[in-house]
Amino acid sequence: MDSATASTTPTTSRAPEATPDADVGEAVAAVGGEANAPAGKRHTGSLARRMMLIAAGWIAILLLGGGFALDRTLTDLVEKNFDNQLNYMLTAMIASTEIDNTGEVYFNRPLGDQRFMEPGSGLYWQISGKGHETYPSRSLWDRTLKVNTGSTDTRTQIYDSNQFEGEPLRIAERPVYLPGSKTKWWFAVASSRGDLDAQIARIRSILAWSFAVLGLGLFMMVMLQTWYGLGPLRRVRLAIQHMRTTGTNRVTDPLPLEVQPLVDELNALLEHSEKQAEEARTHAGNLAHALKTPLTVINNAATAQAPDLAATVIREAGTMRRHVDHHLARARAVGRRAIGHARTQVYDSAMAVQRAVERLYPEVRFDLAGSRDARVAIERQDLDELLGNLVENAAKYGGGSVFVTVDADPLDMDCCTIWVEDDGAGIPPAERTRIFDRGVRLDTDKPGTGLGLAIVRDVAKIYGGTVELAESEDLGGLLVKLALPRG
Repeated sequence: MDSATASTTPTTSRAPEATPDADVGEAVAAVGGEANAPAGKRHTGSLARRMMLIAAGWIAILLLGGGFALDRTLTDLVEKNFDNQLNYMLTAMIASTEIDNTGEVYFNRPLGDQRFMEPGSGLYWQISGKGHETYPSRSLWDRTLKVNTGSTDTRTQIYDSNQFEGEPLRIAERPVYLPGSKTKWWFAVASSRGDLDAQIARIRSILAWSFAVLGLGLFMMVMLQTWYGLGPLRRVRLAIQHMRTTGTNRVTDPLPLEVQPLVDELNALLEHSEKQAEEARTHAGNLAHALKTPLTVINNAATAQAPDLAATVIREAGTMRRHVDHHLARARAVGRRAIGHARTQVYDSAMAVQRAVERLYPEVRFDLAGSRDARVAIERQDLDELLGNLVENAAKYGGGSVFVTVDADPLDMDCCTIWVEDDGAGIPPAERTRIFDRGVRLDTDKPGTGLGLAIVRDVAKIYGGTVELAESEDLGGLLVKLALPRG
């Protein structure tokens, strides 16, 4: 059986095969991190630094926000307690105040806090009314509290005041009409803010130190967590380094669930690289073996100065060219497979092959049927070469009819099956395995190289497909079942 013509199998340049060393080197650079990246290699920064910066930012935001909220809460509580004490004193003043016979106010009992009796003690009270003398505490001495007598609000007002130089005050005041008097009396209690400000400053100092220690502790915990959390990646890097230096070919150390998929993919990559390297060695060995015999024949003929030397060289050179074409087809398929996952419409490829073969065999009747939407995971050039070999063989060795069915088994979700049938003599079951060997031909009356089915088998195998031979029930000749992975 013969291969397809050059028109149905365009020649493409051979794609470079990935080597194990290159794949492993890239994996080491990816896992090793910024510090272990080879010189000149681009990277996106350190994972550890990125994690710590994010954690430090969030810790700072949360601590600042929490500290501000806690500071406002505690400050408000201290100020509220301070104001409650002033309000309590103001209420006690009003409850102890009466009007004498002259219309002036007096206390029917002294106030309990001794600081009201000490000049400049920081705690003061004062009662004032329009048209009456101001009634101050002894602690005021020669000073007077300035109250807001123009206000119409009868509720207690508490506010800060700087009317005493060097002594900020917190004042609580309230207007009251006493029984037996038509005067609006203003009761005021004032206290120095020194104690209040000292308490607030102490609270803020404690908060600042506490949150600083907490933030430092949290950041140290983040550093420890980052170091411990990224430990498996360091183990992967060391395992790859150990693998490279000792000659082992797998990472077998147990790792966490989040890292194990990375290791599985790395092991799969290494296995794929080993498989490609083995295919390359086998390919080179097969080519060398195939070329050895023709070269020996040519060398012997030249040494013996045979009269048919020219014919021998031409014949053996043709044999070597066919072998080279066969191995180049396999090499192109391997290279294109390594590039990525291709998607090819089977029906379009079959129509293109049919048009090309019809020009070579115009007397043959071609029929094409099946799914127009079926796609396979194979490059278009390689699919053209597979179908070209099969269709041309069917046209050459058949009886004049070729029937191609695309997606003959649509229920198979994994593979797309392509049938190529002819009405020729077929192939006996005993020969259906041997016919795939290189150079084997059952019909020697017609020209050919015996490499067509071998190329089909090898290229299909490279893409994970299969090819089988059977007897056609409809045409009575050979039935070729080509199964390729769906796209």
